Amino acid sequence: RERREAAWAAAMRLPHPAEIWPEEWRRTDTSALDLAAVGLATAPTGVPPDTAAVVGPDERAGLLVAAGGRATVEADGALGARGVIFSDLAGAVAAHPELVREHFLRIVPEVDRHRFRALHAALWTGGVFLYVPAGVEVALPLVAHTWLGAAGGAVFPHTLVVAGPGSRVTLVDLLASAEGTTRQVATAVAELVVQEGAQVRYVAIRDWATPMWEVGSLVRARVARDAAVHTLVVGLGGGVLKVDVESYLDGPGASSEMLGLYFAADGQHMDFHTLQEHAAPHTTSDLLYKGAVRDTAKTVFAGLIRVHWGAQKTNAFQSNRNLILSEGARADSIPKLEIMANDLRCTHGSATSRLHEDHIFYLMSRGLTRAQAVRMIVGGFFAEVFDRIPAQRLRAYLQARIADKMS
Repeated sequence: RERREAAWAAAMRLPHPAEIWPEEWRRTDTSALDLAAVGLATAPTGVPPDTAAVVGPDERAGLLVAAGGRATVEADGALGARGVIFSDLAGAVAAHPELVREHFLRIVPEVDRHRFRALHAALWTGGVFLYVPAGVEVALPLVAHTWLGAAGGAVFPHTLVVAGPGSRVTLVDLLASAEGTTRQVATAVAELVVQEGAQVRYVAIRDWATPMWEVGSLVRARVARDAAVHTLVVGLGGGVLKVDVESYLDGPGASSEMLGLYFAADGQHMDFHTLQEHAAPHTTSDLLYKGAVRDTAKTVFAGLIRVHWGAQKTNAFQSNRNLILSEGARADSIPKLEIMANDLRCTHGSATSRLHEDHIFYLMSRGLTRAQAVRMIVGGFFAEVFDRIPAQRLRAYLQARIADKMS
């Protein structure tokens, strides 16, 4: 309660983040968003769809479904016997207050300066808490599904993952909503605390309906010595998406793989800012974000590699690729470097291109229709990301969703 009250006071006195960080916000216009007209989404509104298409029951160790302020958890009973905690965040606050207090909102920057994150800290609802003790490996993925019904409102889901030394775990975090006409708003935060020698794979899927505006969201990992984090952020739905994805490499030997996949159409706006922050020597990060845009939609990618003083022997790679599928679509790409060390290797680059008519003609000359040819080219464009997704059913689900957006 004390934290919520302090965050609310900060949110009420803070201006829009665009006034504090104009460069980060100038490509995303949120002036049409009237927060005062949006209430909290607390009442159950419909039944969320089955998640079997994403990760089947035989392929997961547990499932958490949060809808309308209520959460249900199904998990392998052996997990609890091994000390694994997989629950909704509110339940974890009640059952494990000291453990949650130690990590909750500890690695989220600018909470007292960022209005949307202050609102999140004050109004967070639902969310996921995952704790894996030292040396424990969870072989199958855990799945969390946050669902907002058609009645609209605002949701502030918070995901907190704490992986003890030498542990290993995968979490698939699906955020989705039902179609409707009422404005929906979300600010989601995911904290990944990856302790020494641990390995965490985190998949965040945004599959909101059109009325959703998700702004000010954050996925942030703090990676300790010899630990590794693998993140995949997927943007498919929603009217407006603005998400920051950050990895803070805090100890020697830490590594981060950051994958992104997004497809914007029908006037959608998607804005991803990434940060690969190397605070220790002998650290590695590898980022690959790929997006397609069609109709009058727009995408923004802005990526920064930051290497601190003394972070020698850093290896950092950043690549953003965009495919424009129609006239009127736009993709902005801004890769950046901020280097304070002198014994390292950092590479970054971006490319944006349109469909090549010669490629389409070649495929059509082999008997494909134009629509089939375009679909095949787009599938090949995303293959580099798909090939890095180890879960076969999840890969098939994402491929099917992209095919839907092509139709």
